[in-house]
Amino acid sequence: MQRYDTLLFDADGTLFDFLRGEREALLSACKMYGYELDDEAVNEYSAINDSLWKALERGEIDKDTLRVKRFELFGESRGFECDFDRLSRDYTDRLSEQHFLIDGALETVRKLSEFCRLYIITNGIGYVQRNRFALSPIGEYFGELFISEEIGYEKPDIRYFEAVARKIPDFNPDKTLVVGDSLTSDMKGGIGAGLDCCYFTPSGRPFPADMKIKYSITRLEEITDIILGN
Repeated sequence: MQRYDTLLFDADGTLFDFLRGEREALLSACKMYGYELDDEAVNEYSAINDSLWKALERGEIDKDTLRVKRFELFGESRGFECDFDRLSRDYTDRLSEQHFLIDGALETVRKLSEFCRLYIITNGIGYVQRNRFALSPIGEYFGELFISEEIGYEKPDIRYFEAVARKIPDFNPDKTLVVGDSLTSDMKGGIGAGLDCCYFTPSGRPFPADMKIKYSITRLEEITDIILGN
C-alpha cells in the first residue's frame, strides 16, 4: 500500500550538492576581484554563510542583509577590500548556474514521479533556485517550487507550511511527506506543521530523541521503499 502521494523536497543538501556549487561560485566570483581562495578560506566562508542562514531561520536577520553580510564578515576576516554588495551579486549570479546533484537524486526523483506529486520547499534565493531547476534534469519532475521569499515566510515558520498547503490542490497532510537534510528548518518545520518527516543524513548523523522524525535515510534511493510501504 502506498503511504504518501505528495512529497515536499528541500533543495540544497537534499537534491543539489550545495557545498560543491557554493565552492565553484565562490572561487569564480572572488577570482574576479583578484582573490585566489584555498580550501581553508572556502570552508571559512561556508561556515559564515551557514551561521547566517541559521539566523535567518530564527528570524534574527532578513535575506537582503544576509546576502551582503556574509561577504562583509568574510572580507573582514580575510583582509579583503572590495564592493561587497557587488561581490554578493556576482556570487549569486554564478551560484544560479550551479546544479550539481546529490548521488541518486535524478534516478530517485524520476522513479518517485511515477507514484507521487513532487514539490520543492526552499529558503533559497528565488532567482537562484528557479534558474538552477531550469538548468537541471530534475526540474521537469516537480509541480512547483515554493520559495520562502515568494511565500513571505521562511522555514521552519508554520505559516510557510500553511501557505504551501493552500497552494497544493487537494492537499492531504496524512499523505504528505517532508524530505530534507536540515533539522532546524525542514524537520522542525514539517513536524510543527503536523507532517511526517524523512531526515536525509548521508553521514548517518543522529537526530535528537525528542524530535518526532518518522524516517531517517542515508541514501535518497531509500525513499522509494518508504513510499511504497516496502
